[in-house]
Amino acid sequence: MGLEGKVAIVTGSTKGIGRVIAATLAAEGAKVVVAGRSEKRGESVALAIRESGGEAIFVPTDVSQESDTEALVQAAVDEYGTVTTLVNNAASTDLLESSDDVVGKVELAAWEKVLRITLTGTMLMSKHVIPPMIEAGGGSIINISSDAAFRAAPGLSAYGAAKAGVNSLTRSIAVEYGQHNIRANAIVVGMILPPQAVELFESDPVLAAKLRSGRAVPRLGRREDVAGGVVYFASDAAEYVTGTMLPIDGGSSIMTNILGKAEIFEGKADA
Repeated sequence: MGLEGKVAIVTGSTKGIGRVIAATLAAEGAKVVVAGRSEKRGESVALAIRESGGEAIFVPTDVSQESDTEALVQAAVDEYGTVTTLVNNAASTDLLESSDDVVGKVELAAWEKVLRITLTGTMLMSKHVIPPMIEAGGGSIINISSDAAFRAAPGLSAYGAAKAGVNSLTRSIAVEYGQHNIRANAIVVGMILPPQAVELFESDPVLAAKLRSGRAVPRLGRREDVAGGVVYFASDAAEYVTGTMLPIDGGSSIMTNILGKAEIFEGKADA
């Protein structure tokens, strides 16, 4: 896509999907600011990008703290002169199993912490990156959302609400700042597995087939799939695209599993 001249901040990029997004943006020519809470992992990500021929720095950041988000944006401007791209990837995934719960049982402190990181952190980063983007003549804000915003999962009430809020916030930013050439889009992520999990599932034909049956695309999702969507939204090819929710889920959100297709087409179910 040719991202030369772009300066991208990627929150939550010390591991997982965020790490792959940061590396992919750098490989496409963008200067990247890696942001996250782990200094050891963050420095490692930035070093790997530089060793691959890209440009990157790491800034330790807790997106739930406004002072951190403001300092992160300032560090990017100080280092690279501007910010053209923001990827709001940081989320409270580490809290999901230990803190999130069904509505009748979720603790208020847990609820507020999940929303503080996932939704308020996205707002704070956007708030502080918008002024330098306006000064630069425009930019792209890319929010990493989840299908949990549309399809509820028991025990993920706070996370689902936070991601739904991220989608709404995306549309608000698109409407409020379009006149400044600032675009805001969200990527709605389905099940994306780390490489080791993909290998594990693919080694079990029965389990792999079960997972693939809920998708139109006959393979499991990978982190690189999400990174490809980010590159598109960051590029000038998407300069007329704003306020959209792009599902990257292999088609799982458009399918129903009420009846298996084999049963339908073999005439075993009443039409």
